[in-house]
Amino acid sequence: MFSKVLIANRGEIALRIIRACKELGVATVAIYSEADVDSLHVQLADEAVCIGPAQSAESYLKIDRIISAAEITDVDAIHPGYGFLAENAHFAEVCASCNIKFIGPSPAAIRTMGDKNAAREQARKAGVPVCPGSDDIVHSEKSALQIAKKIGYPVMLKAVAGGGGRGMRPAHNDGSLIQAFHAARTEAEKAFGNGDVYIEKLIEHPHHIEFQIIGDSHGRLVHLGERDCSIQRRNQKIVEECPSQLLDADLRKRMGQCSVELASSVGYENAGTIEYLVDKHGNFYFMEMNTRIQVEHPVTEEVYGCDLVREQIQIAAGEHLSQHVAEARPRSHAIECRINAEDPDNNFQPSPGIIDLYYAPGGRGVRIDSHVYSKYTIPPYYDSMIAKLICVGSTRYSTVRRMARALSEYLITGIKTTIPFHVKIMQDAAFLRGEFDTGFVERLVGMKHLDISK
Repeated sequence: MFSKVLIANRGEIALRIIRACKELGVATVAIYSEADVDSLHVQLADEAVCIGPAQSAESYLKIDRIISAAEITDVDAIHPGYGFLAENAHFAEVCASCNIKFIGPSPAAIRTMGDKNAAREQARKAGVPVCPGSDDIVHSEKSALQIAKKIGYPVMLKAVAGGGGRGMRPAHNDGSLIQAFHAARTEAEKAFGNGDVYIEKLIEHPHHIEFQIIGDSHGRLVHLGERDCSIQRRNQKIVEECPSQLLDADLRKRMGQCSVELASSVGYENAGTIEYLVDKHGNFYFMEMNTRIQVEHPVTEEVYGCDLVREQIQIAAGEHLSQHVAEARPRSHAIECRINAEDPDNNFQPSPGIIDLYYAPGGRGVRIDSHVYSKYTIPPYYDSMIAKLICVGSTRYSTVRRMARALSEYLITGIKTTIPFHVKIMQDAAFLRGEFDTGFVERLVGMKHLDISK
């Protein structure tokens, strides 16, 4: 096992990794920007190193500064978390060249499956259904228009290095395609340092289903079921749950097999997620693979009774996949609500600032993953998610009721949050029946006289 791990991230995921390391008896090093000096992950790590100013491009995306921090603190390994450099093959290669273990898949696997366009080609080779779309990167407006004409509108432009909904734009005609092409490229360049995009057919009213896979370096790779991530706004997930109400046993088996076969085809090690769009007829199409831990991994942990981050660290250290994980079966239902510092009454505008009072809910079946606290200042430079509220129950209905109860207890003052909006979702009749798709939130927001303040 490693003696010391550096966490190349911030916020709740950095704190989550620190906790897993502590339980394994592994020392931790936090990195932080000047804006994050008071963040909880900095306070709870064994050591902390400031790597630059607030802007991500000058701190959390600076490979040379992160490696310097790793070298001066003499770490064995680096855990990238999610976002930032988590799916950067070059970063993984630099770690290896410095004799520092990258806690994640190999650079080759990241390069193949982390690049959305290359991943689609790999999925085709593995016999996994793929949405119609471009065969390569789309370099110009002219090429984009030609491809859209061939596959038919609507289409979706996607960043090859994208994630978290960034670098994605739908288009329903030539005019909106040209606007979307430039908007997706610009956003992707700012978020990932790579503005390349591709095009695929937009499947209307689908469910967004992802399968959690995990494998070790000894040839054992399994899936731990699915998560339904269809409740999203502007391609940003809001609510996730496990298992999905959409999948029956046969569809779950087929999608799970495809996920394992695709990951195995590239010799995948560590944790990852295979993402699909599933239409109302039960047809599923590979969308992308996330070659990292996901924001929503806690729902799988709660349903399958495992610690995915702990497994990541152990696998990277050369250990076998834990037997209880390899043989895990679903035993409950779980739902996660992402709590964002946003104002749902004002088009979900970010709401950075000082938290006056922070009180988290508790009780049986309630889990909070968060890095904030009373009097903490939320900086305006990063993603607006400040907490994840996860509830577990024996049935979906009991889990929804528990989530509604927990949300009613959650108190955050001084800033605006999405807690009231989550309450509305938990009360929505269609959501309660399990009748929703990726357009659910837009329809809910568009309802007349929607008052989310009550």
